[in-house]
Amino acid sequence: MNLNLRNAIIHNVSGNSQDELKDTIVDAIQNGEEKMLPGLGVLFEIIWQNSSEVDKTEMLQTLENGLK
Repeated sequence: MNLNLRNAIIHNVSGNSQDELKDTIVDAIQNGEEKMLPGLGVLFEIIWQNSSEVDKTEMLQTLENGLK
């Protein structure tokens, strides 16, 4: 069985509204289940790929501050 997890995750959220996407993210974080991490990773990958260099710098600063 050749399941492309990335494509499956993208397919599952494609066409979702901002509210639905937010609910998906918040639910994944609040549940704290390890199985949700790949989905959050794919969503972050999409955010990263579609962000400007300024936005990427801001995300990195936020991440760095959150890890202190």
